[in-house]
Amino acid sequence: MTLDRTIARVTDRIRARSEDRRGLYLERLRKSVSDGPVRAHLACGNQAHAFAAMGEDKEALAEGRNPNIGIVTAYNDMLSAHQPFESYPGQIRAAARRAGATAQVAGGVPAMCDGVTQGQPGMELSLFSRDVIALAAGVAMSHNCFDAALYLGVCDKIVPGLIIAAATFGHVPSVFVPAGPMTSGLPNDEKSRIRNQFATGEVGRDALMAAEMASYHGPGTCTFYGTANTNQMLMEFMGLHLPGASFVNPGTELRSALTDAAVERAASITALGNDFRPVGEILDERAFVNGIVGLMATGGSTNLVLHLPAMARAAGVILDLQDFSDISDVVPLMAKVYPNGLADVNHFHAAGGLGYMIGQLIDAGLLHPDARTVAGDGLDLYRQEPKLKDGKLVWEAGARESLNDKILRPASAPFQKSGGLKQLTGNLGRGVIKVSAVAPERHIVEAPARVFHDQSEVKAAFKSGQFTSDTVVVVRFQGPRANGMPELHSLTPMLSVLQDRGLKVALVTDGRMSGASGKVPAAIHVSPEAADGGPLARLRDGDIVRLDAVAGTLTVMAEGFDSRELVVADLSANGHGIGRELFAAFRTHVGPATEGAALVV
Repeated sequence: MTLDRTIARVTDRIRARSEDRRGLYLERLRKSVSDGPVRAHLACGNQAHAFAAMGEDKEALAEGRNPNIGIVTAYNDMLSAHQPFESYPGQIRAAARRAGATAQVAGGVPAMCDGVTQGQPGMELSLFSRDVIALAAGVAMSHNCFDAALYLGVCDKIVPGLIIAAATFGHVPSVFVPAGPMTSGLPNDEKSRIRNQFATGEVGRDALMAAEMASYHGPGTCTFYGTANTNQMLMEFMGLHLPGASFVNPGTELRSALTDAAVERAASITALGNDFRPVGEILDERAFVNGIVGLMATGGSTNLVLHLPAMARAAGVILDLQDFSDISDVVPLMAKVYPNGLADVNHFHAAGGLGYMIGQLIDAGLLHPDARTVAGDGLDLYRQEPKLKDGKLVWEAGARESLNDKILRPASAPFQKSGGLKQLTGNLGRGVIKVSAVAPERHIVEAPARVFHDQSEVKAAFKSGQFTSDTVVVVRFQGPRANGMPELHSLTPMLSVLQDRGLKVALVTDGRMSGASGKVPAAIHVSPEAADGGPLARLRDGDIVRLDAVAGTLTVMAEGFDSRELVVADLSANGHGIGRELFAAFRTHVGPATEGAALVV
């Protein structure tokens, strides 16, 4: 199948834009590769420190003839998605020995849960935790003892941070190892209904707590299609997981076998063997375009519109919002997974999952089939499905047809012809909107603005009954420089209630919304942010704002708008409490949302 013209054009544009940066990156990668296996350059004293506690593996490590695999783990048992990683190091070491290799935990990285910090001050550290994770993983890998790496992470900022680190150590072959989603609990639409009832006072906190506990009930990733599961999709589309590994539940024999296979594969792709696959060569413009295609085809999290540019820059690739928008225009929405539908990721996986989708998109010419992956050359490998046959892991041809067309459809007969992500431009700046779950009649909202500087002010206005007509709710000074760009997902229930009452409502913000946000139109990541002199700082209550997801515009219709004086907010409260003091340098040096809101170095 010939590559789609738009996909080819966007890829060529990214390649040309990135030529100098990517060229320098590859030059440095090849220099690191040419220096040879890393342990050969360590002095005896260096090695003795590194291997002192390794018991039965000590002799093999000292000889340096076999691959040594570094494990970077995001384990903690507060995150259900990461709790299964507790037992992985022992399993990985045993699998490495069977493969003629050794493995060491190189280091751990923090992993915070946006579900815990949602609407709380700790959310102001969330986006910056991505850079902390990259730094921590960099410290782990800096010991320079490893011929390959296994990265253990799942959730929102963890995978992007680990990718940034892996790209920085691009000469080291790297395999990403998932833990899988929890089994299905309370249906997501029922959870949403009870949240809305709580927002209006129809049910009490006891009913809300019971619903939440029934939804998030065991080990594994939350089952809705938010940022965590979008990350897992992305690792498969970009060729960094083994085929079919993303959505196998924790605690199953297949999950365990896939972890062992990841170890074996990492040991086989080092510079010591005949199939050397440094991760920096895999992370080229084709991989990132394939990732964006997957994002659009699945209706994935808008948070990845922030993370992918930051990840790509670490590998010398420069992405722009226009790339996302152009790809979205030609990639069909093939999946309906909550919040875009009623199904969860377990239902999606059972219907044919990523293997079916990847095969469909390759056949439609919408993916680069020649991209390199950790599993081998070519994305066709990811059509396959892992299975256990007589206790042995094998890969067989995946589903050729959807097993449930209410959840998963072919590229030729999708739910929507486009991926539902639009770039917005206008006199209020640049931003994005995800409309895959927004009803078509709500794709254009024109209404007076109500301007807030804190989400708690919005909640107070809602509780006091101030929203009685069509409204564009503007929450500004929520960008990375202002307060770390927190998600504003806790506003979703009340905005949904207003919409259900028949009002036309929309959110406009320089902050973020959750990967699980859905039916309320939201212009997010608006840049330049208000704290950096962006035009949102000129808005006043009553200004008529038009959010047009059809035309891709975000405008205010107010005479003399550009000459208004910028509002300056008191942001002193954002600088202390719950660890915010420690992140002052991040707020000062962070780049714009359009470039991934990454630290400027």
